[in-house]
Amino acid sequence: MAKTSSIEKNKKRAALAKQFGDKRAALKATIKNQEAPIEERFKASLKLAELPRNSAKVRIRNRCEVSGRPRGYYRKLKMSRIALRQLGNLGLIPGLVKSSW
Repeated sequence: MAKTSSIEKNKKRAALAKQFGDKRAALKATIKNQEAPIEERFKASLKLAELPRNSAKVRIRNRCEVSGRPRGYYRKLKMSRIALRQLGNLGLIPGLVKSSW
């Protein structure tokens, strides 16, 4: 049912983004600072490029924690529409009433 590899990859990316977040922000601020010398800004851009690619927040994908599905994702519940429907039919989500006729 679930592709654990995609879920695990996403968790690793989130951990890297948390680990290198402050360093990336400082380097980006240096690069965007127009008053800094061009050599310093260039060195900062090279250091930013040396950081792990997966440490960027942009690389984190919202994925269902049940099935690993990236589409139809509800942020509040951290699951996809399909997993939500399945668990709702079984009555495993409190407060959710699934009517079928």
